[in-house]
Amino acid sequence: MRPTAKPIENPMYTHFKDFEKDLRAQGFDEVVEVSWPAHTSLEAHQHAFAARALVVKGEMWLTVGTHTRHLTRGFEFQLGPNEPHSERYGAEGATYWVARRTEPRSE
Repeated sequence: MRPTAKPIENPMYTHFKDFEKDLRAQGFDEVVEVSWPAHTSLEAHQHAFAARALVVKGEMWLTVGTHTRHLTRGFEFQLGPNEPHSERYGAEGATYWVARRTEPRSE
């Protein structure tokens, strides 16, 4: 799954509760707000869940493979489960709302 980093096409959610309701209806298990302080950098890592997020404050750079995307308020991104990526946050840090979906384990 290739990550996407693009401005959302629908009007931006203005309330976390609306984002949460819509993403839970799409099958996401958990929806949370995440904030990172200024100038934080996270080396390459991965998560056991799929994620769909919306940046609501600040700025960040998301790198997947050789592609780096600059994300600011109103930009959305998605990551597949176990997709390696790194993150870097700007001078004001960043806050995003993220929905997480744990994928069933294949045996």
